[in-house]
Amino acid sequence: MSDEKSFEENRHDQLTSAPKATEADAAPRIDVTKHDGVTRIDVRDDAAVRPGPGQGDPAAEKDVPVSGD
Repeated sequence: MSDEKSFEENRHDQLTSAPKATEADAAPRIDVTKHDGVTRIDVRDDAAVRPGPGQGDPAAEKDVPVSGD
């Protein structure tokens, strides 16, 4: 038996070690899928923390141009 922790165990320990951390802080935030040699990373719909401007940030209200438009 190995004493080394798995990636998920290390991630959980790191994300829950702060004084006010909760189990929710260690919840998964992305889904990774692989298909025909292509890796896709999607932010989960139920992720508590999401990339981009947050609610109440004026940048969140602006239309952001999409590349190619």
